[in-house]
Amino acid sequence: MSEVPKCTRGLEPLLPTWEASVLTIRRREPGRKKCYYTPPWGLLKKYQPEYYCEPQLLTIELTDKPGSPNVIPRPEHIITRTNICESALKVLYRLKAAGFEAFLVGGGVRDLLLGREPKDFDIATNALPEEVTGLFRNSRLIGRRFKLVHVRFGREIIEVATFRSGHDAASDDMGRMEDGMILRDNVYGNLEDDAWRRDFTINSLYYDIRDFSVVDYTGGVSDLEKGVLRIIGDAEQRYLEDPVRMLRAVRFAAKLGFRIHADSEAPITRLGDRLEAVPAARLFDEMLKLFLSGYAVETFELLRHYDLFRYLFPETDDCLAKEEKGFPHMLVAKGLLNTDDRVAEGKPVTPAYLFAVLLWEPVRERAEALLAEGFSEVQSLQRAGDEVIAAQTQRVSLPKRFSLQTREIWTMQARLTRRNGKRAERLFAQARFRAAYDFLLLRADTGEDELQPLADWWTEYQEVNIDNRVNMAQQVPSGGARKKRRRRRKKVAQG
Repeated sequence: MSEVPKCTRGLEPLLPTWEASVLTIRRREPGRKKCYYTPPWGLLKKYQPEYYCEPQLLTIELTDKPGSPNVIPRPEHIITRTNICESALKVLYRLKAAGFEAFLVGGGVRDLLLGREPKDFDIATNALPEEVTGLFRNSRLIGRRFKLVHVRFGREIIEVATFRSGHDAASDDMGRMEDGMILRDNVYGNLEDDAWRRDFTINSLYYDIRDFSVVDYTGGVSDLEKGVLRIIGDAEQRYLEDPVRMLRAVRFAAKLGFRIHADSEAPITRLGDRLEAVPAARLFDEMLKLFLSGYAVETFELLRHYDLFRYLFPETDDCLAKEEKGFPHMLVAKGLLNTDDRVAEGKPVTPAYLFAVLLWEPVRERAEALLAEGFSEVQSLQRAGDEVIAAQTQRVSLPKRFSLQTREIWTMQARLTRRNGKRAERLFAQARFRAAYDFLLLRADTGEDELQPLADWWTEYQEVNIDNRVNMAQQVPSGGARKKRRRRRKKVAQG
């Protein structure tokens, strides 16, 4: 029997209960572990006798996939090889020369079609990871859920992935939790499979190095033109499989200025609590993408709009729900705006400062309570910071190398007030001074007006020469005599 073609004509009588418009008829491929919806063979023989064969040779898959991709030839799109980095082109051409399929894929293609400069270039191929490493000596295998290949050119890394197949509940290679979340996703497939298993249509576009065309299986080019972000497949099911897709939807909508399609948007608020099951370390990585890409303010607003922020920073969300002196808390929004400005200017932004901004409101609230109990200002900030970070890391982890810096930024807020004598010079020499000073300016600019004279003093201190700095520090009142420490009495030896 010849290979069974894809067809949709004449199958309508088989669909009285299936609410689908497109079916794919295909022979079962050797080694393919798929579970397809199969109609009664008698009906198939009656309505489509030309496609009838023994049941073990034919399956029918219920799907919303179109029969063939939309291929946009080179003259009809704006992608040119001059805008693709040389390293990515080397990988594409070498895979092609070795007889493999090779495509530029994902955000790189999306950004090129939008006229943007891609942040990185990813490649998809039908070559297995071991075959890719055999072609590139400057490569290494990474990943546990799914093997990827990183090809290194100096400090630049090109990521190469083998085509993956969509998952099936009955597949032996797929592990799932009871709530539908994917644990493993390591089934190889072909180009079409790889396109349909991706998350959003605009990220499922492929640039073919053979003829420089763009291959679109999911309608991503149309969505790019409309400015629409649409998830591939059933939105609720895809979010259940991987709740982080809700955060990715927010990030892409904020970054691109796109509107999330109504069908993709509807389940987000309802399924936000599924983020609690995502490992805290993975959410830390997502936080960096959300807030350090230059669109932190828009991302923050969308996270709160879809009620996702409270599952990431619950204590901060509680504080933001309250008003202070009749005004909303503005420090987080202003701090994120400053972060966006630094990213736009090419200045470094550290996660330590980001978390200092995002967690300051609960720290300040708890520190004020401790201060009322008799703790010193420094002790209050230290203790409050420890408690807030300990609670926060249950949701979003914060590596110790950053949490220590975050605590320093907070405790230095109290130490910046003690600037008489040589204290100012010692504070100014500390590694975390600049971050603490920037944070002080932020506090003064967002409602803590009593800090403005202190912020102005430190601003002037940095602008004058060394002699004037000494004079400025000497003019600051000492703040009272220092209490003497009590010495412990030595125990008298008995006997």
